[in-house]
Amino acid sequence: MKNRREYLFLYDVTYANPNGDPNDENKPRIDEESGHNIVTDVRLKRTIRDYLYQYEHQEIFVREIEDEEGHIQDAKTRAKDFLKDKEISKKSFQEQKELIKKSLLTSCIDVRLFGATIPLELKVGSKKRQSSITLTGPVQFNMGESLHKVKLEFIKGTGAFASDKGKEQKTFREEWILPYSLIAFHGIANEHAAKTTSLKEEDLKAMKRGMWIGTKNLITRSKVGQMPRLLIEVIYKEETLTHIGDLQRFLSLRSDRNEEALRSPKDYVVDVGRLIDVLEGEAQKIEKVNYLVDKEVQLNQEFASEKILFQQMEL
Repeated sequence: MKNRREYLFLYDVTYANPNGDPNDENKPRIDEESGHNIVTDVRLKRTIRDYLYQYEHQEIFVREIEDEEGHIQDAKTRAKDFLKDKEISKKSFQEQKELIKKSLLTSCIDVRLFGATIPLELKVGSKKRQSSITLTGPVQFNMGESLHKVKLEFIKGTGAFASDKGKEQKTFREEWILPYSLIAFHGIANEHAAKTTSLKEEDLKAMKRGMWIGTKNLITRSKVGQMPRLLIEVIYKEETLTHIGDLQRFLSLRSDRNEEALRSPKDYVVDVGRLIDVLEGEAQKIEKVNYLVDKEVQLNQEFASEKILFQQMEL
């Protein structure tokens, strides 16, 4: 990867919980000042990882693995999965550490994309030594935020089973959901950090599939109802050392409805005019802009410019 990239990704959720807060009854995260829905970057990375592992069968480092007794593997044990040299007992601690690092970068697309901090506990002779491997991820996302105020709803229903043996009363199911939220994520792919993780162009293509197709494949009960709506990739010219940043600032929604009453893309128009103006203002730094728009989304204008090359994105 030689060119810096910026990403802007919009997806929406309908009657679902996009990212529950375990410290607050697993409620969707809400900014109390703005009334906007917040989604962590960890949630988006999980979507990408799960898609790449489950659907494209690519290896990832951060995944839940159980042993024969049902215990979940910790990070130290997971790291040893990548130490496969038969003569390992004869190698020094530093040699073992380098072997794990090399194997991780060769095998795990999520480490090449997002980096990792990996604790190590390795045996050298009869002694155990501890250390860690720290790799800064070339791809970093901000916290996602809805482009409008959202409405938080509490739903309560009955379950299928009795509350206890011999009782007639059924259990109750309680959950917090959002009727609708259009969420925007901004990300950067840093060409300098890419050198340390050997990030490849095909890894970035896979990541884009993970964002778009992976969001469609969130089919668990709490996550079903999520759809990708807009994906923009700004590719800068080589040796460009700056980028625009926070591209979501330049989007706005036009609607006759109250913000909290939005329920689908039919209820608003996404105004991309200011974003296109900003991109044109940086045209001398930009090689091209790739974009993908869901057919349900209404834009106030097309992605077109005499100053910038806009291209339909292929996944």
